[in-house]
Amino acid sequence: MADEEEQVEVLEQQQQQQPRPALSKNAQKKLLKQQRYTAKKAEKKALLKEQKRIQGERKRKEWEEKLAGSTEEEKQHLIESRKCLRKERMDQRSEEKGKKMQRLNNAKQNGQNVVIDLEFDRLMNSSELHSLVQQIMYCYAVNGRCSCPAHLWLTGCQGEMQDQLQRLPGFDKWIIEKENRPYIEAFQDQKERLVYLTADSETTLDVLDPKHIYIIGGLVDRNRWKGLTMKKAEDQGIQTAKLPIGTYLKMSSSQVLTVNQVVEILLKYLETGDWKTSFFEVIPQRKRCEGDNDIEQEEETEGKDDHEIKTHDIERLEETKEKDDHEFKRR
Repeated sequence: MADEEEQVEVLEQQQQQQPRPALSKNAQKKLLKQQRYTAKKAEKKALLKEQKRIQGERKRKEWEEKLAGSTEEEKQHLIESRKCLRKERMDQRSEEKGKKMQRLNNAKQNGQNVVIDLEFDRLMNSSELHSLVQQIMYCYAVNGRCSCPAHLWLTGCQGEMQDQLQRLPGFDKWIIEKENRPYIEAFQDQKERLVYLTADSETTLDVLDPKHIYIIGGLVDRNRWKGLTMKKAEDQGIQTAKLPIGTYLKMSSSQVLTVNQVVEILLKYLETGDWKTSFFEVIPQRKRCEGDNDIEQEEETEGKDDHEIKTHDIERLEETKEKDDHEFKRR
């Protein structure tokens, strides 16, 4: 453990000492494209918010006009009908939540163990930590909706990362393992079952083994710390593996995925048993490239693209937050 901490400190010092190189033209174009996307997304979000406000006002006005044009008896009938409809919705939501809790509790006993390693908090700034917290929140939401959820773990959950997670509404009620200790200590008697998922591994993951415990590095901006998770796994003497992405599609640049994308891919595979379907339903279109090795392009997209991801994963996070509003927001 001491050697690992020294290694991290050396990497941090090297990172701080190295001057930031001037951006290439290609990098400047990518940055500009990202800035435009962010601005467009903010504009779209503001527009949707205004549309919801207008829609809410219109419905309220229609309701008031309907009541104004009704007799007292009709008013009572309308009000009671509205109450019954709300109760039905609440009952349905409660039933769905109960089923979700049941699935997650079953997963604690029989589900595939998936660990998110949170020991890298010192390598990230506050913005990156916040981004990781959002990804974890999305992981939990997707896992709850999955027909075959995993047994999720958060290990090495301490410091600023723990503080930010604790500030999430309802986090204390999440059906997820919250472990302050590193995974290597939490699973000290099961070390042979640990498999660190890293793109730097030479071993390709063919199937998910129920006996194995798969670890995902909780690190934002992995390009800045390339090879860190692989080195960590090697130093600890545990197995490594990479997802078989290259077998099914070509990535437009790096094969680095966000934490929530990796978790969702694993969940899709648990549901379907098909890597190809899992990759094409989760990996955004913007991260793929057209090419001879893109099997989806060769076999299925003559005139159609059944698996096209039409929205960014952050937009999907917002959609998830709206659907699970009763769970992640204070009423």
